Amino acid sequence: MDHQELLRRSDGPVSRGRLADDLTALGLRRSDTVLFHTRLSALGYVAGGADVVLDALADVVGPQGTLVAFCGWNDAVPYDFGTWPARWQEIVRAEHPAFDPARSEAEHANGRLPESLRRRPGAVRSRHPDISFAALGPSAEPLLADQPWDDPHGPDSPLARLAGSGGRVLLLGAPLDTVTLLHHAEAIADAPGKRFVRHSQPILVAGERVWREFHDIDSERGAFDYEPVVPEGRDPFEVIMTELLAAGSGRTGRVGAARGHLFEAAEVVEFGVRWLERRFGG
Repeated sequence: MDHQELLRRSDGPVSRGRLADDLTALGLRRSDTVLFHTRLSALGYVAGGADVVLDALADVVGPQGTLVAFCGWNDAVPYDFGTWPARWQEIVRAEHPAFDPARSEAEHANGRLPESLRRRPGAVRSRHPDISFAALGPSAEPLLADQPWDDPHGPDSPLARLAGSGGRVLLLGAPLDTVTLLHHAEAIADAPGKRFVRHSQPILVAGERVWREFHDIDSERGAFDYEPVVPEGRDPFEVIMTELLAAGSGRTGRVGAARGHLFEAAEVVEFGVRWLERRFGG
């Protein structure tokens, strides 16, 4: 999208001060711990780009607040690696770089802000190669420390800690289907038919590169077979979050040129688990 189109959509440049005012009006508060999902282009022409959005978020939550973003790993080994030709597998196993929380790029599909956040001085990155988060602020270490290697969306995950500590979820122009926290609801829902994956990634252990197998819900295809319970063409997370909004949870408002949504993390998890157990519970 070119700059003229961004200017037209936002009635002029979107500044750090305007973003901070809009975020405050939406309900973001000082000392909040907030997991954010952002589609930068939806905000309009942001004068200064991704770093200015992070600055505005930091201005609002203040020095006692914590910013959190889902990173993933842009160069993670694909899940179907084990089906590749043997020679290809040999080369990858011998030479694919290990995941390094301090250096490995965030997944590009998650936008520019997670990568910008993880590069900020003082930012912390969780250790899981496939399900890593970045955080900046006083709650960063407690949220991300010792992320489980297996079940990284589950009971002792950063997402569980976010929901259990009064954290919040912020969408800035990002669609409702991007709410990563619902993977935690999938992981803890008591329902049969849950889908899991096993995959291998190279990681660093005491400075040495080793391959490790990981076990998790299937967050790519979906932890459940949603086809029978979600209308054709709809994303299940978008359906769940739309119903949550309709139930009166969350706040909606304008941030720059984008629609913003702000949710209490615990309410998202509770609603998501109920929704899943009603449809898939034994």
